[in-house]
Amino acid sequence: MDKVIALGDVTLGEGVDTWNTIIFLYNSALKEVQTKVEILNDEFQQVHQYNPIEYIKSRIKSSESIVKKLKRCGHDTSINNMVNYVNDIAGIRIVCSFTSDIYRLAEMIGRQNDLTVISVKDYIKHPKDSGYKSYHMLVTVPIFLSDRTIDTKVEIQIRTMAMDFWASLEHKIYYKFEGNAPKYISQDLRECSGIVSMLDAKMLQLNEAILEAKAAQEEEAGAV
Repeated sequence: MDKVIALGDVTLGEGVDTWNTIIFLYNSALKEVQTKVEILNDEFQQVHQYNPIEYIKSRIKSSESIVKKLKRCGHDTSINNMVNYVNDIAGIRIVCSFTSDIYRLAEMIGRQNDLTVISVKDYIKHPKDSGYKSYHMLVTVPIFLSDRTIDTKVEIQIRTMAMDFWASLEHKIYYKFEGNAPKYISQDLRECSGIVSMLDAKMLQLNEAILEAKAAQEEEAGAV
């Protein structure tokens, strides 16, 4: 049986070949996790006639972003530090219709036997000071190579369309100010985050009312 090792335990060099190998592993991990999520979505559609996922996005963090994050966190720039300290190199964003879908999907993902959940950060129940809301899971997925199996980290972000809209605009705004936006802009963004939460709650309430009304109609039709 092939030895299973974590990517952070692999002895790494610093050359171009090593960089390409690491990116290959992260890309492979993205494919594995995205396929699992798509299968879960298809199964949910088959069983419940409903798709909890609106769309999925995946990306590998750029080398420039990795270097910036390492420096911001006080680490030297090296491939070993990149693997050990930057957990979101491989990232998948799952966008749902309703907040209830987020926790349902997180539970389904957590039950996958060959995924290991390393950590969970619930920024929906506990938003960041900026107003950012999303549900984050850090998982490892085994990548089966010809001579060994390497557990590779992937960060999964699950959010509603409204949360994704806010986060995308917030990122663009702060990018323009390089993270130093004026105080009144930060305050307005937090207020917009509150509006997004109200919208999500209202849309969830409306969806539940629609389902109840539909069930009542079907019950009445069956009684005739």
